[in-house]
Amino acid sequence: MDELIRTNDMVLISFVDALLKEAGIDHILADQNMSVIEGSLGVLPRRILVASEDVDAARRLLTEAGIADELRPKGRG
Repeated sequence: MDELIRTNDMVLISFVDALLKEAGIDHILADQNMSVIEGSLGVLPRRILVASEDVDAARRLLTEAGIADELRPKGRG
């Protein structure tokens, strides 16, 4: 799995989740349950992970959606 996005912005997470689902790109939202530990303050970032074979398609999709600046650098995870 490759990390696509890391953010505290729940609106962005929802947007990316919807885009990936609509495109049929399987993904995992990691760290979403950390809010239980942190007290729902939104301090700890959530991560969206995709399979290595889907990362290029996912990056292309999010770039076309105008949120390329939110993508993690390639090769970092």
